[in-house]
Amino acid sequence: MQNSKGTVALISVLCLGLAAMVGLNLYQMQKPEEDTKDIFGAQVRAYLLENPAVIREAIQVLSATEAAEARQKAKEQLASRLNELENDGYSFVAGNPDGDITIVEFFDYQCGYCKRSYPDLMKTVEEDGNIRLVMKEFPILGDESVLAARAVMAAEKQGKYNEFHKVLMESRGGLSLDKIMSYAQGLGLNVQQLAKDMGSDTISKSLSQTYELAQALNITGTPAFVIGGQLAPGAIPADTMKRLVAEARSKKSSATN
Repeated sequence: MQNSKGTVALISVLCLGLAAMVGLNLYQMQKPEEDTKDIFGAQVRAYLLENPAVIREAIQVLSATEAAEARQKAKEQLASRLNELENDGYSFVAGNPDGDITIVEFFDYQCGYCKRSYPDLMKTVEEDGNIRLVMKEFPILGDESVLAARAVMAAEKQGKYNEFHKVLMESRGGLSLDKIMSYAQGLGLNVQQLAKDMGSDTISKSLSQTYELAQALNITGTPAFVIGGQLAPGAIPADTMKRLVAEARSKKSSATN
């Protein structure tokens, strides 16, 4: 909400503009159109120079309006693409594949907040027993993040997605190709086959789809969760996650009754 001075200032601008327009309309019979524009422009410029805070207020209002429009657009996109988000056909599904509530997580293996959220997320999923967890590989923190995502996605072919995901989420320090492959070898993966599968077009297409979906939903950081169709960006403690799951379950129950 604008303060009283800001309101007065904005009203003054409107009044000045109105007065100038009225005056210019009467003056147009005597002066060319180009001259009237110059006069009006000079008056507005002079006022803004004397009251520069008005510009700041206008920018703040514009920023707030644009942010609200972006949130509304993301909300509409989420509603229209929820099925794609929860059932894309390529993201790994952990927890209970037949669960009544779906949690979708966008994450990066080099994201400290993702690693911090990981124990609470898995604890919530395991204790509940009726949650589908859709894992959206969203590597945005550099080339090593992309390599890690590709490696874990490739490991699914060898039946080791969950194990590899856990190892990288619990790892500390930055990642490199050598470090990633060392972890893979420790899990008993065929690293030669893994390296080959990492470059597959299928993985490239899946990552591109995830990037596009995140952009449509205005998701720019990790972790980001969608719980029962509700977007919840940032690291979430276990109690908050459980509350959101309970709310989603209650909303779903009300819709079916």
